[in-house]
Amino acid sequence: MKSKVLVIISTMIPLEKSYSYALVKKFLFYYMQKNKNDEINFLNLNDTSMAHTILSANNFGPQFWNEKDSNDLINQLKNYDKVIFSTPMTNFNVSTIAKNYLDHILVANKTFSYKYSKKGDAIGLLTNLKVQILTTQGAPMGWYKWGNLGKYLYGTWKFMGCEVEKPLTIGGTKIPAAQKISVTQLINNYEQIIKKAAQKF
Repeated sequence: MKSKVLVIISTMIPLEKSYSYALVKKFLFYYMQKNKNDEINFLNLNDTSMAHTILSANNFGPQFWNEKDSNDLINQLKNYDKVIFSTPMTNFNVSTIAKNYLDHILVANKTFSYKYSKKGDAIGLLTNLKVQILTTQGAPMGWYKWGNLGKYLYGTWKFMGCEVEKPLTIGGTKIPAAQKISVTQLINNYEQIIKKAAQKF
């Protein structure tokens, strides 16, 4: 069965130097081996209008968020079967444009609802989507347990009703040993892990 796949890129690093983008490329290489007929489309958040604005008290309103932008992004998600969401760790969190994107799609009664839900719970409305989260971080895995991007993003997409695969994170991109090899070489060190995740998705 053919699937429509949306690949969301949220790195602020030029793509040729980005570990998270290199991870996406390697993941897609193995994904397409098993899913040759799938339709793959990219959304580079750097190319969106929201990439140039951050939310503050001075622009809380249409300057930052408007209904048309939000609806367009939400409707886009409703027209896909799968999402590959990629972000690097940026100061122990997702990138700014990744957060902006989530601010635009996390909308009550559009991607989640409290109507008919149990007390304190919500019903996710993006039940059409299967999601794979791909993240990278400078520190080795486990150094900063309070900065777990995979766990945060897993919970966020699950909240919206998506079927979410186990997040895949490549850590240690900023340690001295990693800095001595190319971006591609470092990602290749995790080839079998990436292959397994890609073929499962």
